[in-house]
Amino acid sequence: MNKINYQSRLARFDLNLFRVFATVYREGNLTRAADRLALSQSAISHALSRMRERMADPLFVREAQGVVPTPLAHRLWPGIRDGLDMLGQAMMQGDHFEPTRDIAKLRLAINDKAEPGLLPLLVSALHAQIPGLVIESVRVERDTLKSDLAAGRLGFAIDVFHGTIEGLSSSLLFKDEWVVVARSASPVTRKNYLLATHAIVSSRQTGRAVDDIELSRQGVSRKIGARCQTYESASRLVAQSDMLLTMPRGLAESINAHLGNKIHRLPLSQSELRLHLFWHTEREHDPATRWLRSVLTAAIAPR
Repeated sequence: MNKINYQSRLARFDLNLFRVFATVYREGNLTRAADRLALSQSAISHALSRMRERMADPLFVREAQGVVPTPLAHRLWPGIRDGLDMLGQAMMQGDHFEPTRDIAKLRLAINDKAEPGLLPLLVSALHAQIPGLVIESVRVERDTLKSDLAAGRLGFAIDVFHGTIEGLSSSLLFKDEWVVVARSASPVTRKNYLLATHAIVSSRQTGRAVDDIELSRQGVSRKIGARCQTYESASRLVAQSDMLLTMPRGLAESINAHLGNKIHRLPLSQSELRLHLFWHTEREHDPATRWLRSVLTAAIAPR
């Protein structure tokens, strides 16, 4: 296609349709896309209808949980995504990024076991830069993490690293030593650890606790006596029982200082809790994303 015909076709095409397409593609749901764009669902449907007519393809097919892209929609997506990103970057060239003006609200998904230790540091650092910033901390939902970051429902996530996820970027944010909390001051040997009954911490009804993920890499399994929602409640349980609790040292020292529990070295191969900061790769070069990453990383950096 020559340049004149290309420009002629583009001049007759409503570029707002690309924005609707991109939002529906990311959300996979017309209702959420409408909420995201502050439009009615009928307006979203009308925009899609116009684009379907132009492209001679359904673009999105309904399913039980929303809509799925057709093969043509998948082929169109990289070009539309990159084109919208280039337009956004072009607009930024004439409008200098100013954090206090351009960032009013930030939603973070933080691993709920790490939130008590990390959130105060993050809020303090962010409010030092943007006093009026509204900060929301929500639970990490790993099944929807990628789509939540892509759609902008989340700005960042802080969680353990479970492996590379296409479309997500990450960097190591924080690490801490795993320790064993016990009522007794007697040394915790490997044999004692493996024979003991353990309290574990997870707010999820099923699935492995965070420390189980690391221990499983070492081929270690334990007898579980209690499953608690917080390290605070688990530590109180340990204080009145013979169960052991494995948790990060920083939290162990702050929570157990007033409970009388003893903190022991984990009698296994050296291991650490390693938390990563996650963001969507499409926002890699976004000025706000880059600025927030630097603030969040500096807030948790060792002092």
